[in-house]
Amino acid sequence: MTEELTRRRVIVTSPDIVEVITEAVPPLKAGEALVEMSVSGMCGSDKAGVHGEHAFMKPPYYPGHEVVGVVVAIADGVDAVEVGDRVTIEPTLVCGHCKPCLNQKENLCENLEFFGCGYREGGMADVFSAPAARLHKIPKSFSDHQAALIEPLATPVHAVRLVGDLTGKAVAILGAGTIGLLTLIAVRRAGAAKVVSTDMLQSKRDLALALGADAVVDAGVEDLAGVVRAELGESADVVFDCVSYEATLREAIKIAIKGGTVVVLGGPRRSATVDLPVVQEYQIRVQGAATYRWEDFDDAIEIIGGDDFDAERFITATFPLPRAAEAFAAIAAGGEVKILVVADRNEG
Repeated sequence: MTEELTRRRVIVTSPDIVEVITEAVPPLKAGEALVEMSVSGMCGSDKAGVHGEHAFMKPPYYPGHEVVGVVVAIADGVDAVEVGDRVTIEPTLVCGHCKPCLNQKENLCENLEFFGCGYREGGMADVFSAPAARLHKIPKSFSDHQAALIEPLATPVHAVRLVGDLTGKAVAILGAGTIGLLTLIAVRRAGAAKVVSTDMLQSKRDLALALGADAVVDAGVEDLAGVVRAELGESADVVFDCVSYEATLREAIKIAIKGGTVVVLGGPRRSATVDLPVVQEYQIRVQGAATYRWEDFDDAIEIIGGDDFDAERFITATFPLPRAAEAFAAIAAGGEVKILVVADRNEG
């Protein structure tokens, strides 16, 4: 009798309850690959999800969508990847035949499932199964830490693509967490002339300066919009709201007056009210930015592979898989930039 293979995987069973369970390794379905996890990053979606505050994802769920690993098995007929390939997943699992999918907007798929965010599989596991067609091969030169930033960087790359050419533009970025800092990288690459970043924490403001912000502003200052505009020397052509609360959206609109664009890039937890007469009269564009497309992953890989990109600036904490609950507690505390859950198979 063949011994059944088992795996450990993380599950958020209910708000603020994170467990590591042991279960059978799932059989591969058609088109799938089995991947052994190396690292799995955490983001604002995980912070909201573990508290039960995410707008579209509620416990129980299996986390881990910023995941890097090695293919250890493939289903018959899979040719997108081979055993031994190092990969990261593009977690938007699309149908391929709805209106958005047929119009190169597959990130807006009408039948979208999201790996690690409500899907039956997540990357915080010893091994996980995933559609092979959604796996990106990682350059051999990349470390796991570099590879772990591909998916997060693809998000601001996509947001910048939506607003178009930033050459010579004045840009404000609200929030200097992972997405805010990676947005800074993306807007600099897109040619922004001046960039001001905000955050509540001095440590994150310092990192924003080190990564190329022209100025930083304490997000808790009175008249945030006025201070940011003073640092820019003008209104912002584009404001990237990487926090996405009602208060930050209102400040973003003030910073963009008149004629500017506000990109909602953070993961909002609830609806917000805006001053609609101001939006209309001052011709403010409020643009949502949802995830990414395949080309955004390719661009993110190119940026990370550049000589001037230092992944270690972003990775501020790591926790082995059995201590995943501590990783979720750390992201809830808010002091870290990028937290990784890492494989512990080589420990001891």
